[in-house]
Amino acid sequence: MQRSDLNKFDLPDLPGVYLFKKGRQVLYVGKATSLRDRVRSYFDDDLIATRGPRIVDMVTRADRVSHETASTVLEALVREAALIKKYQPKANVEGKDDKTFLYVVITREEWPRVLIVRGKDLGKSDVPLSHTFGPFPNGTQLKEALRLIRKIFPFYDTPKPVTTKSGHLHARIEFNRQIGQYPHLPFEALAKKGALDQKAYRQTIRRVALLLSGRVTELRKALERDMKQAAAEERFEEAAELRRELFALDHVQDVSLIKKEREEERAGFAGARIEAYDTAHLAGRDAIGVMVAVVDGVPEKKAYRTFRIKGVQKNDDIASLREVLVRRLGHPEWPLPNVIVVDGGKAQKKATEAVLAEASLAIPVVAVVKDERHRPREITGARAARASEADIVLANSESHRFSLSQHRKARSRSLKK
Repeated sequence: MQRSDLNKFDLPDLPGVYLFKKGRQVLYVGKATSLRDRVRSYFDDDLIATRGPRIVDMVTRADRVSHETASTVLEALVREAALIKKYQPKANVEGKDDKTFLYVVITREEWPRVLIVRGKDLGKSDVPLSHTFGPFPNGTQLKEALRLIRKIFPFYDTPKPVTTKSGHLHARIEFNRQIGQYPHLPFEALAKKGALDQKAYRQTIRRVALLLSGRVTELRKALERDMKQAAAEERFEEAAELRRELFALDHVQDVSLIKKEREEERAGFAGARIEAYDTAHLAGRDAIGVMVAVVDGVPEKKAYRTFRIKGVQKNDDIASLREVLVRRLGHPEWPLPNVIVVDGGKAQKKATEAVLAEASLAIPVVAVVKDERHRPREITGARAARASEADIVLANSESHRFSLSQHRKARSRSLKK
């Protein structure tokens, strides 16, 4: 597919979801604040450096793009997750450990809770679940989305179950008070009335479930129907609350979501992959090199690799780093990173950039200089790489920890010989 092909798909400058397809097969699902601008970005010259060969291959294979507009970015985000779950597009799910995806679950309890869990933790809890939504590719946006949803439809998100005793909330409940009230009942009213309206709360949970499943049109119709019925039966306070929820749903202030989405667009990739490298040896003996990966701020330990240094005979950290990088790039089946982090200064950074140039790759390189206590003293190249310093430090720390651990194993094997 070529950039010139986009003209026939009439993509609007509106939020929504887009689907790259080959015939009827869905290859990839994404969301956007502007469908037109986001889809165009897939035809930029630096696509392989910013998104990797898997996405480049997907764009090359695609022969059409379909889309759905959304009223808000929040609506687009939940619709994206619903479509990924429905179609399981290879370009969305391949190359990423399913265990690192985020899901939203609703518990099957007396007072249901809405919680975020990682794929690796699904099915491990003793708490029964009534709904599971996802996968959501971006953890930061998901957390922001739930914060917005919770303003419209207040729900419990406590780590411990919500329990009642004789109709009252148990004194040990730890409720997150960021919205300043229990669902459907301010604290002052709670003290007077002494109990929550469980029926109303369960209705709220049903509305949250509709929203998270991407069935926003159905949710709007349900709110309108219930509002009219409450007004006809002269339940005016309830009708006013439903009107507030309907208005908030249509006019949700998702500026923060738009900001995060545009930061992604500038970075060129959601769920950025950072690879960090480190070497370890003892006076040149038992030298090893390691590669670790951090995806969307989470260590992807399944992707960690160890290399026994073979071609360097003396204590030469730069030569060892070059060997590790060359051998790593000899694995085209591994997804390319968006950023590479090396332990050291300008010399390590230049050596890495030289290896990448020889392979015709334009991947940004960040160098982390340590102090005498092995704490990060200076980070070079983070701004140019458009990467979070927190993620860079995490990746660098993981590479150092992993290299020490692997080197101890290598020394132990040598002593046993």
